[in-house]
Amino acid sequence: MQKNKVIVICGPTASGKTALSIELAKQINGEIVSCDSMQIYKDMNIGTAKPTTEEMQGIKHYLIGYVSPEERYSVADYKKDAKKAIKEIIEKDKMPIIVGGTGLYIDSLIYEIEYQDIKFDEKYREKLEEEVNQKGLEELYKRAKEIDEKAIEKISPNDKKRILRILEIYHATGKNKTQQEIESRKKEVEYDYKVYALNWDREKLYERINKRVDLMIEQGLINEVKEILKKYNNFPTAMQGLGYKEVVDYLNGVLTKEEMIEKIKMETRRYAKRQLTWFRKNKQTIWLNAEDKIQDNINIILNNTFI
Repeated sequence: MQKNKVIVICGPTASGKTALSIELAKQINGEIVSCDSMQIYKDMNIGTAKPTTEEMQGIKHYLIGYVSPEERYSVADYKKDAKKAIKEIIEKDKMPIIVGGTGLYIDSLIYEIEYQDIKFDEKYREKLEEEVNQKGLEELYKRAKEIDEKAIEKISPNDKKRILRILEIYHATGKNKTQQEIESRKKEVEYDYKVYALNWDREKLYERINKRVDLMIEQGLINEVKEILKKYNNFPTAMQGLGYKEVVDYLNGVLTKEEMIEKIKMETRRYAKRQLTWFRKNKQTIWLNAEDKIQDNINIILNNTFI
């Protein structure tokens, strides 16, 4: 039996995924499923570069702004929600287009990885947080490296969220993240995923990132963070997001405004570099030149998807 096709458009932050995917959706009667681990959160709009209603141009988007910043949201949660959205789109006789830069989310779909929905030990998390405050993150990074050297290759020494995740998975299951992924790839992939990624010359991409950060500040990122801090009491994951934790540091007097802006730019450039490394490991990916006209890239997508 022939599998339904699903188009995936991935790539680093600020690479032009939104504009390309919306134009593609208009031409092929498609609907978009976001694949971004920060755009899932409510009220976090500017710092996550959520497409505005105007930018969406009437194309239905799924999995944007539907989780409270107070909630934990796992890869297993994403996979379940994304599969539900894909099914809904196909039942409407439309084409599902997965769009985003969160490699772990994309892999959970295209490789049918079954991530265990691990119940977290809050006391253990508190203990780790205490260790970070007392000894610094470097100590935990070393421990995570001993537990799972392969997974740590993809993680920055400053990425607290993912370092703690490696330790928590091991603590909860006795197996490291890499072992779990190998064991969980045994299921047959449900859909025929056609994966495309946008590639930029690095310097040009970094320039786009720097401009985007300046625009986010102009659009009111600082006020957005203030409002979120007022509205919610607890941020297990959301406030660790790029751009948000730096603004919190600025509001707490840890960074000056100039230092905050420079740090967001630097961390976003590092993140983009890690995204590119991640997507290059996916052998089935067809790379598109992001500097080409949108229509030229759409033609490549159509030619390779509907051969």
